[in-house]
Amino acid sequence: MSRKLRSGIFAALAAGGFAALAFSQAALAQDAERVRVRGTIESLSGDTLVVKTREGGDATITLKAGWKVGGVTKASVEDIKPGDFVGVASLPKGSGPDGAIEVLIFPASMKGTGEGNRPWDAQPNSQMTNATVSNAVKSVDGHTITLTYQGKEKTITIADETPIVTLAPATKDDLKTGAGVIVTGEKAADGSISAGQVAVGLNGIMPPM
Repeated sequence: MSRKLRSGIFAALAAGGFAALAFSQAALAQDAERVRVRGTIESLSGDTLVVKTREGGDATITLKAGWKVGGVTKASVEDIKPGDFVGVASLPKGSGPDGAIEVLIFPASMKGTGEGNRPWDAQPNSQMTNATVSNAVKSVDGHTITLTYQGKEKTITIADETPIVTLAPATKDDLKTGAGVIVTGEKAADGSISAGQVAVGLNGIMPPM
């Protein structure tokens, strides 16, 4: 498996002076376990972030030196056009196309980031596909997009209620109590969690990834 396919969500990329978060997965050291913490901010004190997780508990995360923050903001299915590069989490739907459970529209500068299809932990049996939109169709039954990646093709349906987001600049000032976040970090043998990036929802958005 290539490094691109082994890379995980939200490695910080800096370009033109602002950090944007992308779906790229980096292999972790053998003595650490990759974890994704999803929830809302309880507190941020120095480099210690406490998150009320979606499972109901608290997770304390030590932020590494030089840590970055990137924003997640609302978009629309109408914003998805052929040629766009997207990250789509989806679930199988019987014999038909998979159904999207969330869509991230990447900025053009991040096209190709983490390209491929892999298991995802948003829900049981979910997958993440980072790919180029080759076709986008609207019909009476909703929206359908065809994705191409690494010589393969996948069709996914998008229901009206599917969360659709894109990336935006953010700062540490956006890490306020109650803000929705997703943090990809490393869990050590002693249970402590550390991370170098935080993705925060802007304007009340809960990052759906």
